[in-house]
Amino acid sequence: MKQRSMLAVVLVLALSGAAQAKDLFKKSEVEAALTAAYDNYKGLQEGKNADYIPALAKVDPKVFGIVLVTADGKVYTKGDVTTEVSIQSISKVFTMAKVIDESGTDAILNNQGVDATGQAFNSIVAIEQNRGAEMNAMVNPGAIAATSMVKGANYDEIWSKILGYYNDFAGRHLTVLDEVYQSEAASNQRNQAIGRLMYAYGKIKADPDRATDIYTRQCSVGVNAKDLAMMAATLANGGKNPVTGKQALKTENVPEVLAVMATAGLYDDSGKWLYKTGLPAKSGVGGGIIAVSPGKFGIAVISPPLDGAGNSVRAQKAIADISNALGGNPLAAQPLK
Repeated sequence: MKQRSMLAVVLVLALSGAAQAKDLFKKSEVEAALTAAYDNYKGLQEGKNADYIPALAKVDPKVFGIVLVTADGKVYTKGDVTTEVSIQSISKVFTMAKVIDESGTDAILNNQGVDATGQAFNSIVAIEQNRGAEMNAMVNPGAIAATSMVKGANYDEIWSKILGYYNDFAGRHLTVLDEVYQSEAASNQRNQAIGRLMYAYGKIKADPDRATDIYTRQCSVGVNAKDLAMMAATLANGGKNPVTGKQALKTENVPEVLAVMATAGLYDDSGKWLYKTGLPAKSGVGGGIIAVSPGKFGIAVISPPLDGAGNSVRAQKAIADISNALGGNPLAAQPLK
C-alpha cells in the first residue's frame, strides 16, 4: 500500500514537471511569424538613418534583424542578428531600472516624474514649463537625471555599475562603440545644456557634466538584435534573464519599469504604439526597438531607417505583426466563458 502511495506521488510530480516544461509557444508558430514579418518588410525603403549624430548616418540602412526570446528561454532569430548598433535611448530603460532597484520606485516618481511630457524628447521648453519636474526618464532630461542618480563614489564606479547591469540583462559582456561615443560627445551640446538646466532646478544633485558624459557613453554601448531581445525577455520574465538565470532586476520593480516604457517609450508616437499593440516598448535612434509581452516574450528588431518621430520603420511593423500573430497584446483580454 505504501509503495503504491509513493508511486502515485512520483507520478504527480512527473506530470507537474511535464506541465511546467511545456513550451509557451509552438516553435513552428514563432518561426512562421518571424519569417512572415521579415519577408514582408525586408524590401521596405521608408525612413532614413539618424544623421544629427554623424556616426549614425554611416550605419548600413539594410541591416534588418529580428529576435524573439520567450519567457522560458527559447530563442528565435531571423535576418541579421550579429551586426552591432549603438543602443541609444533603449539604454534609458535599464539605467532607470538600476535607479529603481537601488533607491526604490518613488525615487524616479518624485524626482523627475513618470508622465509623458507632450514635447520632443530633447525639449528644453518642457524643462522650463515644469522647472525640471514631469521629465519622464524616457526623454533626455529625465534620462540624464536618472543617470546622475546611480550611486557611486566616482565616474568609474558609476559607469562600471551601469555597464554591469546591462550585461546582466543581455547575458553577455557589452562594450562601448568608441566611434559613436566620440561622435556623440563632440555634438551633444544640447544635452549638456539640458543637464545643466536640470541641475539648476535641483533634479541633478551634483556635476551635471559628468552625468551627461556617462549618459552619452551608455547610449554608445554596442548591441545586436539578440542582445536587445534578451534584455526585453528579462523584463518579460520578471527581471530574471530566462537563459542565464541571473536575476537582473528585482521582480517587484518590473511593473513600474514597464509602465514608464508604455507612457513614453516611442517618443511622440508612444500613444499610437500602445493603441496598436498594447506592448511596453522602447526605441533608440540607432535603429533598435525592444518590446515586452509580460510573461510571454521579449522581442527586438534592429533596422536603422527611422520615421519622423525617430522610431525604426521596419521594427515597428515587424514587432506589431509578430505580436499580433502570437497573441502578445497584454491588454487583449478574452471574455470569461
